[in-house]
Amino acid sequence: MIANPAIDYGYEAEPAGHSVFAPGAEQHWLMQYLPLVKRIVRQLSLQANQVLDREDMEQIGLMGLLEGLRRYGVPDEQFGPFAALRIRGAILDELRRQDWRPRQVRQQVHKVRDAIRGLARQLGRQPTDEEIRSHAGLTDAQYQDFLWADSSEAIESLDELLQAGQESFADGGDGLEERFVKERLLTQALSRLDERERLVLTLYYQHELSLKEIALVLEVSDARVCQLSKQAIAKACRFLTDRQ
Repeated sequence: MIANPAIDYGYEAEPAGHSVFAPGAEQHWLMQYLPLVKRIVRQLSLQANQVLDREDMEQIGLMGLLEGLRRYGVPDEQFGPFAALRIRGAILDELRRQDWRPRQVRQQVHKVRDAIRGLARQLGRQPTDEEIRSHAGLTDAQYQDFLWADSSEAIESLDELLQAGQESFADGGDGLEERFVKERLLTQALSRLDERERLVLTLYYQHELSLKEIALVLEVSDARVCQLSKQAIAKACRFLTDRQ
């Protein structure tokens, strides 16, 4: 558990930034949007890799929500997407600070990626899951772990690009412009994808489903949804990188 008594569902401490709300109003809005925090925590819990438990992640998410409230002002129908980015960003920042993916895991991911690229060159096509497992000497469980870690790394990259895009508007645009930028960037990036890839990212970012839940919705394997998410994110990242 993170030792921070200031973070509580009945939040009373005053973080950095000036509140524009009347006394008691902030707590009302925090409780109103608590289900959004819980959905995002559920969505990101696989990425935490047991570094943070769900209660810690919810507390950090509430801090991100509070920061978003103070930056945005009184919530309206556009506040949800804005708050979601702030909540996700706060949790991912803490995961990165704690180096949630151990060096050994990162090295293993890169090693398997190199093996897949080498096998693809050798075959002249994208290898199947069975061919990858055999070539890399992985068990089913090890290959599944690789897919989750690889997808999580890709998601983190896209989140950073979306955050950078939002901050660039915050530096040069007005507050209203900033409120819509995440949806605008994501919509533009989604338009570059095929139907199945677009559905994966829409379910993940706009409906806050986890990758496992998306696999159930699409009636595909966990491995397949990991692959779809990674290729969709790669295309979206290329678009966002080119436009910045």
